[in-house]
Amino acid sequence: MKKDKNSASRRAFLKGAAVGAGAGAVAAFVPTASAQSGDTAQGASELRPADTQHGAFFNLEQAAAVAAFAERLMPGAPDKPGATDADVLNYIDLALAGAYADQQHFYRRGLVALDAYCRSSHDAPFASLDSSQQDAVITALEAGTAEGFEWPTAQAFFQTVRTHTMEGMFADPVYGGNKNFAGWRLVGFPGAQFTYTPAEVRSTEPFSRAPIIGLQSQATRRG
Repeated sequence: MKKDKNSASRRAFLKGAAVGAGAGAVAAFVPTASAQSGDTAQGASELRPADTQHGAFFNLEQAAAVAAFAERLMPGAPDKPGATDADVLNYIDLALAGAYADQQHFYRRGLVALDAYCRSSHDAPFASLDSSQQDAVITALEAGTAEGFEWPTAQAFFQTVRTHTMEGMFADPVYGGNKNFAGWRLVGFPGAQFTYTPAEVRSTEPFSRAPIIGLQSQATRRG
């Protein structure tokens, strides 16, 4: 995808970041992958490739689709972390095994419809499409023109994944996303600080000191 299109996508996404940044703060943290349920309960070795954190709820195919979807909503660029860098997949996976367990069926149905739509329109699952095709699918979801969605509707599925991507980018890292404060650094959010120096208070430059993370976050976050 062209750089200017990535930048435009990023700007559009960040317009809503202030709303979504704190929404994930109320999510219950699920620290292990043992809380699997229903048709997604598989061995951890099957569910978690070495370079991908998931397995609390998603199976491999679901995880690939959600990770690719989130990355197109918030694409990474040099010196600008995206959804993959922030480990948004891990956040959504843990949330669906915990505080958002009531949305498990919503995600299962939505991902089945997404797969069917992509296979009928592009003859491949979402994660296997190139970036322009993925963007076209997401645009159709947002506009409600993607066929095959009943419940959830295409627009409802898009909005939910977008909201959860925002949460995974900007919520406290203790909830499984915002890895290495990627989202906070992106928008210049200082996180928790014990004190601010007089120079920092007067400065109009983006705050550069690293946020402070508690011992609980360091002890419980996977990865």
